Amino acid sequence: MNQQVAPIGVLVSPVTPLQQNCTIVWCTKTNKAAVIDPGASAQALFDEIKRRGLTLEAIWITHGHLDHAGGAQDLQDISGVDIIGPQAADKFWIDMIPEQGQRWGIPDARSFVPTRWLEDGDKLTLGETEWEVYHCPGHTPGHVIFFNRAARFAQVGDVLFKGSVGRTDFPQSSHQDLIQSITQKLWPLGDDVTFIPGHGPHSTFGQERRTNPFVSDQVAGTNRAP
Repeated sequence: MNQQVAPIGVLVSPVTPLQQNCTIVWCTKTNKAAVIDPGASAQALFDEIKRRGLTLEAIWITHGHLDHAGGAQDLQDISGVDIIGPQAADKFWIDMIPEQGQRWGIPDARSFVPTRWLEDGDKLTLGETEWEVYHCPGHTPGHVIFFNRAARFAQVGDVLFKGSVGRTDFPQSSHQDLIQSITQKLWPLGDDVTFIPGHGPHSTFGQERRTNPFVSDQVAGTNRAP
């Protein structure tokens, strides 16, 4: 007998002056939700979750930059739920969030201590859905992405964008690591995977393998599985 898989819901809400894609995901069978990368607007996000009849279960963080993580502590204070992620190598970025907030005009951004750091291969449950964690360094050393295999959906933070890739001109960034993360961690998940990036419109891995000027198969020298 085939096990029925719970579908997911997805809502993207750009936050901060940097228009970061905060993503609310939920199990449509149980209405249990997680907020991925609440960079700001914690109360508004929580109010929208309640308005939709969802129950916030966790806050998931892809990486420690303030536009992705600066509102996590406020949202935890409001909701009482755990902050999960990123990988521990991003602790120095999280510690710098207040300083970066002053620089980028987000003065209320706060640092935090995650309830749990994540590692490559970890799995998270949300209601009846399961999410896989992949450590994808390059943009930051502790960056992770969240993948729902059943829904063929990923939230990839600032690893990959439609037509571009994450910046690697930050402390402890690595362009080589970023390209390896994309080609060795993301591409094997499948061309049919739809992804929400940290900024800008969604795309699919297959589309980026065909057309992305930084990591297309032609540029990166990757080959599709037969």
